[in-house]
Amino acid sequence: MWRGVFPAVTTKFTSDDRLDMAEMERCFALQVEAGVDGLIVCGSLGEAMALEGEEKLEILKLAKSSVAGSRPVLMTVCESSTRRAVSAAQAAAKAGADGLMVLPGVPYRSAPHETLAHLFAVVRGSGLPSMIYNNPVAYGVDVTLEMFDELAAEPLVVAMKESTDDIRRVSEVISRFGDRFDVFTGVDNLALESLVMGATGWVAGLVVAFPKETVAIWKLAQAGRIEEARAIYRWFRPLLDLDVSTNLVQNIKRAEVHAIGSNDRCRAPRMALSGAEAERVDGIIRAALETRPQLPAL
Repeated sequence: MWRGVFPAVTTKFTSDDRLDMAEMERCFALQVEAGVDGLIVCGSLGEAMALEGEEKLEILKLAKSSVAGSRPVLMTVCESSTRRAVSAAQAAAKAGADGLMVLPGVPYRSAPHETLAHLFAVVRGSGLPSMIYNNPVAYGVDVTLEMFDELAAEPLVVAMKESTDDIRRVSEVISRFGDRFDVFTGVDNLALESLVMGATGWVAGLVVAFPKETVAIWKLAQAGRIEEARAIYRWFRPLLDLDVSTNLVQNIKRAEVHAIGSNDRCRAPRMALSGAEAERVDGIIRAALETRPQLPAL
């Protein structure tokens, strides 16, 4: 149902901590112009846990109404209780979301039967096609292959975001389920490895600053032009490592400052990088910009 590059877009704020709708519209449009295949709003990179429910719906409606065109827009559902998650999913469906990216309840580390009950309740409560986001490294809950055996019985579960940090999982999923699920890689610095092993999409982070390079890697991999994809990916790798960090939001917003002329405002308690850490990250970004490769014809 879904395939290709789906940016997990950042949320932009004004200097007085309101949603910067104009800047988000500009940034989302850069993704679409580069050829991405969908958008995912209000995820971890979008500072979901710091957003009010009404703000999330505003961002969703912006992406749907003025930017995405025919591309699907997925709303992330990440709540601490199943009741709130179902309510959020239903609100997203009413507001026009094309689908959901659904996490287990956080921060509670649920047992397998609790995780499945939560996921089924959210998906069925929304009536929307859904991608299950599995990130045990960050959230402490692994949606295992045995759990996906049960999820496979629900037609609304159409995809998984595979973020276990174990490249073997992509092969295991495909060997076990064939094409039952759309398999998206969710770890930027394992993306090409996952695509080569059969992943059908990439939920990407650094794409928000470097959309053309991200789309080029995807298209080259799909065309079997692996050497060309690998050359771009190796250049990209120091930047992609910025996604695999507790400071991923600050890091990637810093990349947006340099690469697309945006800002790095965050919502407190998260704060933009400063001091030595800002200098370190700036050095990585500037080095990449100075050696930015010429992209091949696609």
